[in-house]
Amino acid sequence: MASFKSVWQQIKKHQRFLVTTHHNPDADAACSALAMALVLKQLGKKVIVVDEDALPAWLEFLPQSKIFTPKAKVAKADFDAALILDCGDYQRVGKVSELIGARYKINIDHHVTNDSFGDLNVIDPKASSTCEMLVDLFKEGKVKLTKDISLLLYAGIMTDTGSFRYDNTTAKTHAITAELMKFGLSASDLHQRLYVGIPSADIRRYVDVIHGAQLLLKNKVYCVSLTKRMTDDFSAGFDLKEKIFGFLRGVEGVELVVILTEVNSSETRINLRSQNNVDVAKLASQFNGGGHRKAAGAKMALGLDATKKKLLSAIKKII
Repeated sequence: MASFKSVWQQIKKHQRFLVTTHHNPDADAACSALAMALVLKQLGKKVIVVDEDALPAWLEFLPQSKIFTPKAKVAKADFDAALILDCGDYQRVGKVSELIGARYKINIDHHVTNDSFGDLNVIDPKASSTCEMLVDLFKEGKVKLTKDISLLLYAGIMTDTGSFRYDNTTAKTHAITAELMKFGLSASDLHQRLYVGIPSADIRRYVDVIHGAQLLLKNKVYCVSLTKRMTDDFSAGFDLKEKIFGFLRGVEGVELVVILTEVNSSETRINLRSQNNVDVAKLASQFNGGGHRKAAGAKMALGLDATKKKLLSAIKKII
């Protein structure tokens, strides 16, 4: 693994940066991209933050969220180097790769499945999140943290550790968040914003989705299939998948929760969450995906039913 010192050498070398992360960004991805952009701006660098997808509505409260730009609004970009954060596979930057081309790529990530696609790679699977890694990066560069930067880093760490409940939460994680809290952050306020409740307009639809979940493979696997029409019916700011995972992972005896989301008739997104011994990062890698041991994802160039059949066949071999 390259050092944070090497990253700073490249930051000093270049003046203009494109910052990006994986498509369909979660909080750690969005927060690490925004925090990196704020630090680069603080240093007098020119920065553009671009992602294949727009920032999810439930993250629009984040500081400087308006600089997070969907690729559809960026025809071309003038920059020297790309900082790619929280992205285990270069394919997951999607169409942003058209902007990056052959420019210098700095890859900072904590996914165990990261294939070191960058010209410079800093990968630490032991870190709870990419935001936790950025705390060390900024410390190495003697960056002066602000309340906005600290809030972004805290939010990314909070969500990727499941509010400090997951196995990736360490003593170092708590020590870092304690330092960030000194900027007057409100943990309860952040939790309310990041873990949005179910909108009243969506209650009936949500209950229908849970009712339609299938308990399979000797009651060890819960599988939810979401058609595009179903997801389009929910409120834009409602994080449906996280609510499904949060509920079904609490069912006694369930080892794996699978959510299949129809992108279109020939493409399906796979999201996986493991409770105990199933390594979903390895499972996702069979379908050109990746992630963490207990949380991973992939995309399959098949329809919803065909994806389900192929994925369940693979799961049968490991459960």
